[in-house]
Amino acid sequence: MAYERWNADNAALLLIDHQVGTIGWMHSTTKSELKRNTLALARSAKAVGMRTVLTSSMEDQFQGPLFPGLAEILPQEFSARVKRSGIVDAFDDSNFKEAVEATGKRKLIIAGLLTEVCVVYPTLSALSEGYEVQVVADASGSATPTSDSLALDRIRQAGGAVVSTVQIMSEMVENWAEGAGPKVMPILGELYSAIE
Repeated sequence: MAYERWNADNAALLLIDHQVGTIGWMHSTTKSELKRNTLALARSAKAVGMRTVLTSSMEDQFQGPLFPGLAEILPQEFSARVKRSGIVDAFDDSNFKEAVEATGKRKLIIAGLLTEVCVVYPTLSALSEGYEVQVVADASGSATPTSDSLALDRIRQAGGAVVSTVQIMSEMVENWAEGAGPKVMPILGELYSAIE
């Protein structure tokens, strides 16, 4: 069976709980790297016209609001974000599930905080409902490297793919010289320049 590349025509991006408080619980990578990758992913999706769904959990508690950069990059999606009341598996929230279904896409690119809680369970649910899923590991994170690794292993075992931000950005454009490529290339350049 031929491989079908993931792009704005057939895939949607789901950003789950990238919140200013929640990131404080994340220690599997640096906070600056995770924020940088998440915003690069959002900017790339915007540049290629990929449908994106944002969700948050308990914004009025410790978790706080979504990263401010997401509101700047994706203002409409930010306004339409699904505010969950504490439901762990976002797919168990009917508003989130409806928002995902409304994209009309069966390929889902997922990133979020924390991988071990807010990414793994909606990924397992999506896979069980016949979606194809790629989880962006470096735009996600867990309390510890071990817990992150175990969550990603569980995703792989269930049939999901685990990718990097640059991997998925490259797949979105297919060609750096034409189409969406020239729009995403500066984002890629900034991302690589920021890596220490």
